[in-house]
Formats: sequence, structure tokens, C-alpha cells
Amino acid sequence: MLLPTNPKAILIDLAGVLHIDDEPLPGAAEALVALRASGLPIRFLTNTTRSPRSRIVAKLRQMGFAIEADEIQTAVLATRNLVRQRNLHPHYLVHPDITEEIGNSHEAPDAVVLGDAGPHFDFASLNQVFRLLMRGLPFIVMARNRYFMEKDGLTLDMGAFVAGLEYSSGRTAEVVGKPALPFFRAALDELGIAAERAVLIGDDLADDIGGAQAAGIPGILVRTGKFRATDEAHLEIRPAVIVDDFPAAVATLLGR
Repeated sequence: MLLPTNPKAILIDLAGVLHIDDEPLPGAAEALVALRASGLPIRFLTNTTRSPRSRIVAKLRQMGFAIEADEIQTAVLATRNLVRQRNLHPHYLVHPDITEEIGNSHEAPDAVVLGDAGPHFDFASLNQVFRLLMRGLPFIVMARNRYFMEKDGLTLDMGAFVAGLEYSSGRTAEVVGKPALPFFRAALDELGIAAERAVLIGDDLADDIGGAQAAGIPGILVRTGKFRATDEAHLEIRPAVIVDDFPAAVATLLGR
């Protein structure tokens, strides 16, 4: 899938593209300023489910990124919207930091919602979810990423727990964040831009690039964050462009 010659909107992943942990990637803040100067509408799409959006914004601003809350689309808020639309009363297994944003578990749940609970994943909490799934409750997950990059190396993400629960229960999870098509379409609808006129910049070949392409959005893969050298030889997912980092992605877009 080729990049549009005159893109109308840019969708950008956060962790691994602009920053790792609480450290901005070199040149990323300056590149974002240059991209904004072009006048192109921007949306940030993140599967991070350990922090509420307000904390994500505060963290980004501390790192030197001028980003507003309404520019960020999170898997947490997308899940909250889905729960409200379906009038569900879920049991939540999520990180406690997002409880205020997503809500508390219901005493008589009619669904299970899973986020990245991080160190709060334990046998008792996972077994409770397993038993609810075995009762036939719908299984909704914010994401199913395999891993993400921290300063000290790759870190296991929630996808392993999703896969384990699917295996044991025989249920298939409904993914709300990337790479789910509605997640990308929500950003496009908000911007009023056709998929083929947008571009996504991400570090995750499957969930960022593969998900975007399934939605009809060309993707630029950056060699930062969770990028692996084997991504460049993947037989099924071929990014429109592969570049070293976010500044190079911006240079590619502005150069066109």
C-alpha cells in the first residue's frame, strides 16, 4: 500500500514512536512541531491501558510534547464507550490506575473486560476471569499486544494473558483497541478523512501497520520501540515505508 501523494491526516502511535517510558526519543518533539506547522490534522492512537488519558497527556507534556487530551484516542476510552453503548455491567481486570476512568466491577457482571493489569495479574484474578468466561460471559479486551519497549528492554504485554484465557476457556476475545477496525475508523470519522488519504506512523508491525492497512490506511513503520529486524522481511504485512525514527517519518511526509 503506497503513501498518498498529498495526505490529509496523520495518525501517530505514542509509546515506541515518540517516547520510551518517560524519555522522549531523539528529535521526536522537534519533528512533531514541524509536522504541526504543515497544518495536517493529527491524532494519536494508543493501546496503553495502564494510565488514564490525563496522565498520558501530563507525561507527554513533561517530555516536551505539545499535545492536547482531545487529540489522543485510547483503548481505555474506546472500551468505556463500547461498554456504555451496549449497557454492560462488566467485571474488570485492569490496572488500578485506570479504575476511575473505566469504572468499578459489577457485583453481578454480564461481561468481562481485560486491560493490561501489569503486576496486578495474579492467579486468583485470572482464575476469577476464567470462571466467568466459562459461564458464557462475553470477553472484551482493550488490546492484545505481545510486548512493548521499556528503558531496560522488551516487556511482556497483556496479549499473553488474553491468549491464555482464550485457550483455557475456549472463548474468543473481542479486541477494542488496535488492530480493531472500529478503533481506526473512529479516528477517521472524527477527522472526516477517507482512509486512503491518511497515514499512520507506528512501531508495531502487526497492530499498528497491519491494523491500519486492514482499515485502508497506509503505514510508516519506524525502527524504534518494539520494532524487530525481522519485521522488514515479513511476508504478509508490508509497510508503505520503513524509516529509522519519527523524525525520518515526518521528513518523508513533508518531503512528499
